Amino acid sequence: MMQFSRSSLLALCAASACTLASAKLPAPSPEAAAKAAEAAAKSAWAGKVDNYKLCQSQDRVAAHYRKTTPSAKPATAVGAGCTDPGPFAYTPPAAKPAEAAGAHSPPGTASSPPSTLVPAASAASAPKS
Repeated sequence: MMQFSRSSLLALCAASACTLASAKLPAPSPEAAAKAAEAAAKSAWAGKVDNYKLCQSQDRVAAHYRKTTPSAKPATAVGAGCTDPGPFAYTPPAAKPAEAAGAHSPPGTASSPPSTLVPAASAASAPKS
């Protein structure tokens, strides 16, 4: 009896944890979204800096190898080399006004119902039978 209650309690806890994990989170506030965008930009910049430092260290190792090994072939220029990403600079995207966001109504008054398959201009010029 004691074993059955422990296993059922464990199953109940697992089911409740799965239910909580699948709950939908609310949309982030604009400030939180801006912070997340800046954090993503900073993370991308940090990746570029890491790649730049790796490229520099690989170049130093290759130069040392060519200097210490007499039978080493000279380096051939394959790519553009290491490019410095520069200092971190983040400019947040400008907020679009409501008109530019496509939230406005189309200009003019409707001349035909929206369910018509024929455009309004051609419907007016079409002969009636």
